[in-house]
Amino acid sequence: MRMIYLSPVPWASFSQRPHHFVNWYHHQTGEPVLWIDPYPTRLPSLNDFKRKPPVADQQGVAVPPWLQVCKPRSLPIEPIPGSAMLLKRLWRNLFKEAAAFSAEGPCMICVGKPSELALQLLALIPASHAVYDAMDDFPAFYQGLSRRSMERRQAQLIRRVAKVLASSSPLRDKLLGMTDQVDLALNACDMHALAPVESLDLSAKQQVLGYVGTLGRWFDWDLVIALAQANPGNRIQLIGPVFTPPPWVLPANIELLPECSHASAIAAMATFSVGLIPFKRNRLTASVDPIKYYEYRALGLPVISTRFGEMALRDREPGVWIVDQGTDLGKTAMDALASQSDRSTVHQFRQAHLWAQRFSAIHLKNGQ
Repeated sequence: MRMIYLSPVPWASFSQRPHHFVNWYHHQTGEPVLWIDPYPTRLPSLNDFKRKPPVADQQGVAVPPWLQVCKPRSLPIEPIPGSAMLLKRLWRNLFKEAAAFSAEGPCMICVGKPSELALQLLALIPASHAVYDAMDDFPAFYQGLSRRSMERRQAQLIRRVAKVLASSSPLRDKLLGMTDQVDLALNACDMHALAPVESLDLSAKQQVLGYVGTLGRWFDWDLVIALAQANPGNRIQLIGPVFTPPPWVLPANIELLPECSHASAIAAMATFSVGLIPFKRNRLTASVDPIKYYEYRALGLPVISTRFGEMALRDREPGVWIVDQGTDLGKTAMDALASQSDRSTVHQFRQAHLWAQRFSAIHLKNGQ
């Protein structure tokens, strides 16, 4: 059956879970996909006007012939009571496009993020097989009225769909409190974006502890600064946009580099000796399975992480060091830097963590 996919990220961004999901689905079924780009589902904040647009990846612009991309007209008013009346007027053309698409054959709707538009489409096409692919605890990223609105719409969505997919074990456990139709589908890694295993430099390299990603309110600056102070002879490289600045002057061995394209980020990771995932433990991170973990390990890097989300369950995984309060950060870094992966181990990790394997266990093709 054909699929309408309401994505939490734009098609013209670097390949993420939604991109891999629709690619997997098309290759399994041969059916076309109507991809609907996201629109604002929360009220704007001051930080929205300070942020620079993300660095674009050219690969994300190409649209395959089996996929249609639809960009909803909208205003950032969804959490306001009564806003649906105005939004539905803005979506009239989209409703016509979705109805025409679904009229050409059996259709499923996969929702990547709760929204009023998702609920409206499910009502417009009631015969569709509906799935919610929960890649995050979305209400945790919002506050106030926006959070209450997202919680309400997520509850409505879960009551309507036949299946919920959860991207982490903690998120699955949380959603099981709302429905028993929850399958675990962890994140994975786009192995095609990585250098071949044979070309990886798995030596000690330059003894760099590195992080690539957004430095937001979930980023644990205190830990990173303590790690730098405990390892003055090692460089710590942080690459990405800074939305939450450091609380004080950084040690000399911490290097801040600006955001770059995803391809450049992957290339930078390959030069690290250790990959860092220094996230705070809070509601924002409690349900996260970080894709950084898969990218680091698929590049043969040992990982130093805090005990959050899915990472809390990986404290016995090879090549993973979990730090808690009181952990000897000097010894941890020394042990991680001393460990080295071999090509066989890296190859096995890549084969075990493909996106297609994550989704193939779900049996969506027949609407099961």
